[in-house]
Amino acid sequence: MKKFYIVRRALLILIVFIYLLPFIWTLGTSLKPDRELLEYPPRFFPENPDWSNYAKALKKFPFLMYLKNSVIITVGNVIGVLISAPLVAYGFSKINWKGREIFFGIMMSTIMLPGAVTMIPVFLIFRKLGWIDTFLPLVVPAFLGGGAMNVFLIRQFFNTIPNELLEAARIDGAGDLKIFFRIMLPMSKPVLALISVFTFVGSWNNYMGPLIYLMSEEKYPLALGMPTFMSRYGTYWNQAAAASILTLIPTIVFFLFAQKYLIEGIKLSGFK
Repeated sequence: MKKFYIVRRALLILIVFIYLLPFIWTLGTSLKPDRELLEYPPRFFPENPDWSNYAKALKKFPFLMYLKNSVIITVGNVIGVLISAPLVAYGFSKINWKGREIFFGIMMSTIMLPGAVTMIPVFLIFRKLGWIDTFLPLVVPAFLGGGAMNVFLIRQFFNTIPNELLEAARIDGAGDLKIFFRIMLPMSKPVLALISVFTFVGSWNNYMGPLIYLMSEEKYPLALGMPTFMSRYGTYWNQAAAASILTLIPTIVFFLFAQKYLIEGIKLSGFK
């Protein structure tokens, strides 16, 4: 039994190491001096770490400008999803209306649509509205439900809240809005944290959206600015790796901050 436990732990450590290998390699490369970049056999970490690679990358790479754009887009998406997705989910879960299940099925069927199918019609709509080369096409859709999967996850959580609790609130004179803000939202912190993390990571790493809708480099987010850095300074692999590590930091910090609620939200929403 003890041998099985040791083998299982060793296997888990090996799997974790394999998953972390790209990050460890990038971190080690970001600290290598120029002369060690093409050294053979290669090493994970240099003998004398060169921290100046980060300063050099920041000088060549308009990190703060890209960071500001990423923060605007990402925060806008997270706020939009947290406002709209719970409202839509509440309508599908706790308010009885004719055709509710049919419309919910239609909404869920949109998950099956490949993004390439809707890319051109959506682009034409935004061009008609004059939103090209602005942040609006990247932020406004989040205020219109935030995606079928987010609505589905929150609806699944709302379904676990007893209707008797809502009926008791209605008997006390509470309306739907009061019930939503005073009862449903405070009880939904774990699942809201879950969709916040999904939305944050999706928006932060979104490459196709900014590539399609943004034309001016001063509006590029980090996900679009990084390939620009690689194409211009690709031979400086250590500085490119340093810039990559810098772009990862906000995502890691946000994940660590929301980790507790993230795991709880996965359990409560039944998302496996």
